Amino acid sequence: MKAYIFPGQGAQFVGMGKDLYENPQAKELFEQANEIVGFRISDIMFGGTDEELKQTNVTQPAIFLHSVILAKVLGESFKPAMVAGHSLGEFSALVAADALSFEDGLRLVVARANAMQKACEVRPSTMAAILGLADEVVEQICAGIEEVVVPANYNCPGQLVISGSIEGIDKACEQLTAAGAKRALKLNVGGAFHSPLMEPAKVELQAAIEQTDISAPICPIYQNVNAHPTTDPAVIKQNLIAQLTGAVRWTQTAVNMIADGGTEFIEVGPGNVLQGLVKKVSRDVQTSSASLA
Repeated sequence: MKAYIFPGQGAQFVGMGKDLYENPQAKELFEQANEIVGFRISDIMFGGTDEELKQTNVTQPAIFLHSVILAKVLGESFKPAMVAGHSLGEFSALVAADALSFEDGLRLVVARANAMQKACEVRPSTMAAILGLADEVVEQICAGIEEVVVPANYNCPGQLVISGSIEGIDKACEQLTAAGAKRALKLNVGGAFHSPLMEPAKVELQAAIEQTDISAPICPIYQNVNAHPTTDPAVIKQNLIAQLTGAVRWTQTAVNMIADGGTEFIEVGPGNVLQGLVKKVSRDVQTSSASLA
């Protein structure tokens, strides 16, 4: 079964989507997007600088556009049995699976990016990648720190990103390194995404999501907050709202998609990071199955 997966923030690169612009349908969608966002985002995507592309209000809609327009260009060959997206990628997945219109999806992504940027400015915060520790160890250490610090992205076995206040992240990195982490690397991000510090953004985005029409997708979508499949528009909305302060459970999502028959994982959008993560999850599942046999 084909599983289509959609990347999130960090997958961007200068020149992304430029090849798609030659397609008439893609060109029309890019020009429509330029009008919706209020500036020529396509120009920044195709030939801007890294610094311009790194701005949150550019990065998120740029990745969304690359993914969604690529899915549209695929046309009839885009026949997913299941879809999922990493963080921002969940919005791309919903549009590609016909649960959200292109226009509404882009407006939500723009609203999300702006709300997250505002929340980042309220309180300095950051994230860190923790490599080489079991999820349970990371969870336990984070829970014992008084400052805000939580598991944010369960990317694959042995790779978990934590999120929180600068003080909380510093303490957690120190303790996690002492506990045997191969690396505890602070990330160059503007804030504590997928943590309680995004509550102001969640409140702002909730209003926008509740006012947006969401239909049943053409196939199940495995959502970040619980890694479970759904086609229920009401559930999809609830999970989208919870996503900003909840963890991205990508490891669990990949496990569930594989268990439900996903055999071919196709990444739609810039890069192939998610395919690499799924392969690591798949190897872990196979190893676990072999040890139980």
